[in-house]
Amino acid sequence: MRGLGRFHAPYHCRGPRPASNRARALSCAPVSREDPEGLRRPAVEGVERRNGDVVVRLAGEIDLYNAAEVGAALETVAKDQPARLVVDLTEVEFVDSTALGTLIEARKQLTDGRLVLAAPSRDVRRALEVAGLIDHFPVRDSVDDALAT
Repeated sequence: MRGLGRFHAPYHCRGPRPASNRARALSCAPVSREDPEGLRRPAVEGVERRNGDVVVRLAGEIDLYNAAEVGAALETVAKDQPARLVVDLTEVEFVDSTALGTLIEARKQLTDGRLVLAAPSRDVRRALEVAGLIDHFPVRDSVDDALAT
């Protein structure tokens, strides 16, 4: 396994390392830090409706590679204008700026702070703080707390 640096996904290549990034993209498979076999978990683990509220469970690494999938799920749910949309971050290990942008877009589709982030890990909470978003989203320690407020 070879990495492209600290901020790039590592790749597993069979045979000699390809000379160019294009060749690497064609002959090497991206791997994830979270799965011993190198396969990424689906970013959206589930959508659950609870008494007019909707909980979207996310997992793994939310980044450029799967932010569109997350955005599509959040957009679909937001179209129904639930009383509250809770994004469960319990199983999320990493977010990049693309993922944060996806959350901002979802928030724009709802009014009155109805998008609530639940149970972010220390690293995810830190990403929200560094990006200056922690004050723009209601953040709760658990899904139950998010649904209770």
